[in-house]
Amino acid sequence: MAKIAISANTSWYLYNFRKNTILSLIEAGHVVTAISPRDDYSTKLEQLGARFIHIDIDQGGTNPINDAKTFFAFNTIFKTEKFDVVLNFTPKNNIYGTVAASKNGTKVINNIAGLGIIFIDENMTAKIARRLYKFSQSRADKIFFQNEDDRGLFIDNKLADISKTDRLPGSGADLSRFAISPAADDGVVSFLLVARMLYDKGIGHYVEAARELKQRYGDKVQFNLLGFLDVNNPSAVSRAEMQVWVDEGIVNYLGFSDTVEEEIAKVDCMVLPSFYREGVPKSLLEAGAMGKPIVTTDNVGCRETVDHGVNGYLCQTRSTASLVEMLTKIIEHTYQERLDMGLASRQKIENEFDEKIIINKYLTAIESII
Repeated sequence: MAKIAISANTSWYLYNFRKNTILSLIEAGHVVTAISPRDDYSTKLEQLGARFIHIDIDQGGTNPINDAKTFFAFNTIFKTEKFDVVLNFTPKNNIYGTVAASKNGTKVINNIAGLGIIFIDENMTAKIARRLYKFSQSRADKIFFQNEDDRGLFIDNKLADISKTDRLPGSGADLSRFAISPAADDGVVSFLLVARMLYDKGIGHYVEAARELKQRYGDKVQFNLLGFLDVNNPSAVSRAEMQVWVDEGIVNYLGFSDTVEEEIAKVDCMVLPSFYREGVPKSLLEAGAMGKPIVTTDNVGCRETVDHGVNGYLCQTRSTASLVEMLTKIIEHTYQERLDMGLASRQKIENEFDEKIIINKYLTAIESII
């Protein structure tokens, strides 16, 4: 039995993305403590059987004073609790949680789930983030990456020792929860984009493509958006901007949901035209598990989910024209052709992205380092 901490920048993330990992750790006899900012999901983590410790984390902020407070809070927690190992998720936890844990003798397993703008921009914030990654990841005992592009970047830039790294197939999909659910054959081709509402996720291109395709196909196509709005991020879509698009009749904004499978079940195709450095987008894995074709960008993390022309299509990044072209292919397919592509998605997720693969890798890594 080990004393294990699991850390992320929201309780929402831990509950929605790592619930089954927590349950598996508890089932294996470990004592699990969740460390994250308190939100509506903190109590749900406790109901799973985990302890909960609150920590303040400024998710998207770059204020060094706030980040210093986060580090010292981590340090106090690890000094007091004496965990055997911590599983860190999300950027600031991977950085500050790692340094604090290693300083206090706690083993560290990190998960690098996409690098956002760190290797895209050359501004001061991105440069500082790269230095912080280099300083912190040398202290980790194991680093999981969700795609080989990110793993290669860390190794090539000497941010991580190759012997400590391994590849995970994203966050995986719960194949029992996300079961095949064909959309209704109602003559309307409906699309869904599930993500935080960020322009970096390609929201702008999706809306532009929707505007063009609505003009061409009218009510025979429908474009839906699901995810957090007005988030703390410089790329965030504002509530006012979203309302303009809704009022124009281009898209339907569905808010956010804990039962995302109910919305995925209704649509014919999942879309994510992201140019953000993704890990492997959870929404695409879950949609694939539910038997949906996928249209996404030929971009880091996204391309892993699609065999072009088999279970969906890859479009060029930052190109509305390319996105329109690929969405048109989906629209022009017959209902049965879309179902066949969706079944190919399900097969790909079963073969490559089953959540059980990730959980077993974590259990093995914990056993090997403690």
